Amino acid sequence: KTQMAAAISANWAFVAARRGRRQWPLSCKLSSSRPNTNTRRLVLYSKPGCCLCDGLKEKLQAAFSLSGPDSLNDVTLQVRDITTNPEWERAYQYEIPVLAKENSDGKEEILPRLSPRLSVEIIQKKLLAAFS
Repeated sequence: KTQMAAAISANWAFVAARRGRRQWPLSCKLSSSRPNTNTRRLVLYSKPGCCLCDGLKEKLQAAFSLSGPDSLNDVTLQVRDITTNPEWERAYQYEIPVLAKENSDGKEEILPRLSPRLSVEIIQKKLLAAFS
């Protein structure tokens, strides 16, 4: 998995440099005091200039930062730019933003679309339900 992430990151840097774009980070890790063995993972398929994708990413990060017994602060969000991978682009070009969770076996499960009108609290509840 580490080699794959490095390859994706290297590919993004190459594509960004070739297109003259600023290189955006592909993933962000939200730290927590919980052990890493129970880290929950989400993948957001996106592309530059997608306002729905940017809005969902902001709401997800806000949902991760909510405190309390139902905290999602152990969730890792990886943002994947579909323009860097032809397979992702074919699969999701008309569907982004697409949110998937990584199961314990490493396979991704596409989650139901989250409306841009949902509150951060409702998004938190839907994510908790998806992880349970």
